[in-house]
Amino acid sequence: MGVSAVPGSGKTHILSYLASQLVATSIDEDQEVLIVTMMNSAVDNFSRRIAEFMQREAGLLPNVGYRVRTLHGLAVDIVRERPALVGLSETFDIVDERAATRLLEDIVQSWVSAHTDVLTSFLMGDIDDNKARWLLRDRWPGVVQDVALAFIRRAKDQQMTPAGVREALSGSEQRFTLATLGAEIYELYQRALMYRGSVDFQDLIVLALRALESDAELLARLQRRWPFVLEDEAQDSSRLQQRILELLSGPNGNWVRVGDPNQSVHTTFTTANPQLLLDFMDDPLTKSITMPNSGRCARPILALANQLVDWTVAEHPSPACRDAFRQQHIEPTPPDDPQPNPSHDGRVLYIDGTAYAPEAELKTIIESLARWVPAHPDETVAVLVPRNEKGFQVSEALRNKGVPFAELLQSTISTRKTAGALVHVLRHLVDPMSAAKLARCYEVWRRDDRGEDEVAERNDEAIAALRRLRNVEDYLWPRLGNDWLAEIEAGGAVREVLGTFREVIQRWHRAAGLPVDQLLITLGQDLFTDPPSLALTHKLAALMRQIGDDDPTLRLPELADNLAEVAKNERRFLGFDQEDNGFEPPKGVVTVTTMHKAKGLEWDRVYLMSVNSYDFPSDLPSDTYVAEKWFVRDSLNLVEEALAQLASLSNLYAGYVEGRATRQARQDYVKERLRLLYVGITRARRDLILTWNTGKGRLPAQPAIPLVALQTWLEEKR
Repeated sequence: MGVSAVPGSGKTHILSYLASQLVATSIDEDQEVLIVTMMNSAVDNFSRRIAEFMQREAGLLPNVGYRVRTLHGLAVDIVRERPALVGLSETFDIVDERAATRLLEDIVQSWVSAHTDVLTSFLMGDIDDNKARWLLRDRWPGVVQDVALAFIRRAKDQQMTPAGVREALSGSEQRFTLATLGAEIYELYQRALMYRGSVDFQDLIVLALRALESDAELLARLQRRWPFVLEDEAQDSSRLQQRILELLSGPNGNWVRVGDPNQSVHTTFTTANPQLLLDFMDDPLTKSITMPNSGRCARPILALANQLVDWTVAEHPSPACRDAFRQQHIEPTPPDDPQPNPSHDGRVLYIDGTAYAPEAELKTIIESLARWVPAHPDETVAVLVPRNEKGFQVSEALRNKGVPFAELLQSTISTRKTAGALVHVLRHLVDPMSAAKLARCYEVWRRDDRGEDEVAERNDEAIAALRRLRNVEDYLWPRLGNDWLAEIEAGGAVREVLGTFREVIQRWHRAAGLPVDQLLITLGQDLFTDPPSLALTHKLAALMRQIGDDDPTLRLPELADNLAEVAKNERRFLGFDQEDNGFEPPKGVVTVTTMHKAKGLEWDRVYLMSVNSYDFPSDLPSDTYVAEKWFVRDSLNLVEEALAQLASLSNLYAGYVEGRATRQARQDYVKERLRLLYVGITRARRDLILTWNTGKGRLPAQPAIPLVALQTWLEEKR
């Protein structure tokens, strides 16, 4: 069965109920209902709901008769049945995302250093040698890593080994520079995993499929164990996931796939493909139904979401993008439904056409929230942003305004501030002769001085004096008769505070030889006094010790870079926290999150920010795209060009032509961003406000074309 479920239709509730009923009525003692979903947080959510249904509806024990897994978790279960079948030992190791990322980073850095000529061939023609060297150091490693990561994922999704890619390259008449790049890094990456006796998450999926295809007895046993397969978020299924579940359900099994093709928002950075679900639903052997009713949103908000679908299908300026949506409307719940649509009386549905500068847009929304939150303590509210960086700005502005908030971003404001302070000190210890870095350390040390003009003036003088230092050692470790501090006016406040600061810095220098975890704890004791920051310092110290143990070659400069990365993306390093695990939007508190992470959640009031032509392009000649780097010739999307070359090698793409994949990627991205806007709109229950800004590029951004279309429709309707 294929089920297309609109936003707010209750698919999680219904799937959970179905699973509990199947456990109660349709399986034997040695069997389980298998539920496969996308996110770890969804695993916990399903498990909790099924347990509640089983206890309340059937009087059964929880956690018996069903298994909820992500695809990766399911792959582990399958491989652990017979690891020797796929060449693994009983104690095989799985590298997590953090370790895999670090491994790939090291390989990419070495590859970039050895292949500057390859990268130079993709540069814009007007870039001089100095800028080219800067790009090679600061920009190319990130681009190459993106290309390599996507290439490796796609190659594994197509079940191509490094040797298989190499063989295809040697037999090709075309010269595939990017595919060669990907193949070389892929080979080095797999060799490094093999040396560690490890596999990554993508390997697990490939190996699980190989086990099912090569061992009929294992497949029959698992088909018997899992007679019912329920798949959630099926619009984000990959080719490998579909094949694994297809085998497990068998030709006569029970396989229910539930998803919403109109909410597929992961296609440009994963191997997800919503067309797989659409094709499944079109299969004559599949029973296809729609869950069209939703009680989440007020009717005007539902109408706006439906209009976005209708306008895209009929009027989008790029005909190639008109298939972004499956043309199905969200219908309100019938009058007798236990979840009636919220009333819209006295509520707000507003598309702000003002051409805000980014700072002005942020200020307008923060001021609106500062008025609204105290007046509605029993309601939920969220600011949804296209990217994490914009969310960081919103959180900081809310904190400065004194508005309570919760973050669902890559990192929390406390992590960014605590880790950021530690990083500045580490970078001084790495480069102790830099006056600028020493002055930055002083700023970090005195960051809590606020509100007193005299203190602020003293600190400004101290910072300026430190920046003017010609010989830092004359201040930090002066020789007899050569003390820079003695030249400053005796008895002054600046001299006194710089004397105290010197004692602190000297203590940090003496601690620099300690193991990194002990060093960070030492720094934290001088920098922080509040318990949360001290506790977070200990957590970060333990993490950095683990990173150092994983790679003993890392020195303080590399460890500082790792800590800076944690500050930007703690979840990659620290795993899922309580906000990811069954997050419930709190009342009277602003939730700040991206539109991607908002999927599956809802709030009474929602602000959608930055709905402009950069974050939501429309395949127009004037549009720019985040994946296309300004320094790459012909605006090529190197990731997509590399994947197209790989597809050509595996006979999935007829004849590679440079630039064609970039053009297709633009259209795919436009379609995904339309679906992301749809997701954002359908998070709002009662109030919805959309704004846009002109951005900070060389040319000002314009309002997104779908935003203009929706605003025009709304005004005509009114």
